[in-house]
Amino acid sequence: MPDKPLVSIVMGSDSDLPVMEEASKFLQELGIEYELDIVSAHRTPEKLFNYSKEAHKRGIKVIIAGAGGAAHLPGMIAAISPLPIIGVPILSRNSIQGIDSLLSIVQMPAGVPVATVAVNGAKNAGILAAQILGAEHKNIQEKIISFKESLKEKVEIKSKNISKEQINV
Repeated sequence: MPDKPLVSIVMGSDSDLPVMEEASKFLQELGIEYELDIVSAHRTPEKLFNYSKEAHKRGIKVIIAGAGGAAHLPGMIAAISPLPIIGVPILSRNSIQGIDSLLSIVQMPAGVPVATVAVNGAKNAGILAAQILGAEHKNIQEKIISFKESLKEKVEIKSKNISKEQINV
């Protein structure tokens, strides 16, 4: 696997970092190189344009973009970049329970797709990015298979340990 970043994680503001770091933590667990940056669709449009136009030339394979409020970042990147974009709607201070961000990211016009995870669902964005990379990198795919097996094992343990008394009827 290359030593250079395969995934780029960007967000519109540093206030999005507590959510977006969940994607970076998952990628770290799998040993997947990534980069992290702030790219504001509204405050740094030139940086957004250059970033979106150049990411694939730098070897990036997947972009995870998180944004709150109007949440234009993922869609604007998708409008410019040829890479798969995973949007993370963020419940921000000025958000309407994250629904505004979710709808802004998920309602993209034909030809400009953004794969969208749940509000504050950055961990799932990291998992999806790893699964996309796994199509080409078998070692990553094997790690995803192990991860999914661990999820199954956790549920089986919980299933064995649950009792009728624990269920509030």
